[in-house]
Amino acid sequence: MSGTTRGPAGSPRPAVDIAYEQLRQAILTGELMPNERLVEVVLADRLQVSRAVVRTVLVRLGQDGLVIQTPNRGAHVRLVTEAEAIEILQARAVLEGLAARQAALEATAQEIASIRRVLGQMTRKLEAEDLLGYSDHNAELHAAIIAAARHETAARLIAGLRAQLVRYQFRTILVPGRAARSLAEHTAIVEAIADGDPDAAETAMRRHLGSVETNLANTATMAGARRTENV
Repeated sequence: MSGTTRGPAGSPRPAVDIAYEQLRQAILTGELMPNERLVEVVLADRLQVSRAVVRTVLVRLGQDGLVIQTPNRGAHVRLVTEAEAIEILQARAVLEGLAARQAALEATAQEIASIRRVLGQMTRKLEAEDLLGYSDHNAELHAAIIAAARHETAARLIAGLRAQLVRYQFRTILVPGRAARSLAEHTAIVEAIADGDPDAAETAMRRHLGSVETNLANTATMAGARRTENV
């Protein structure tokens, strides 16, 4: 098994980086479920790398908060509790509120047009009652706003928080009436950014994530819910 491979420009990429990205994506997409055991020999075969590379990858994923390693029991995908999910949303409200504020100050006309296009896609998904498709564009909208903010520290911290929450087992977007309220909340955020109003943009983003938090707390025990709103 090779220790390196070639990147897009022909430069060598360490196998550990590629294996890390592949395993991280498998966790984030739910292919590997919370509490699922991560067996070194199985992962080595799956990723076509050595067990030493797998051990390094698991350490990095542990630093990301995605994997737990227990002495004498091995590694497993970390399960985010309901209480922790709520704390993550509270922290994100502060950071993404900052990002929305900065986006209102920094976003170019082209970026605003792109953000509006994503909001339009969300509207069409909601009209088609495609809630999971709506949720995917929801995440795309948040990413576009964060990118427009040009605040690298906030972006890095938000990415770490989202990585832990995206696998959570409740999806508040499936709560009756939630999708329509979510669209209204996102519309308020986008309009404030387009108007260049940083105070309104920050307030709208905090209100939106506060609403997600409230819905998560209310639906945490409801049967049939599976994952959080994909923001």
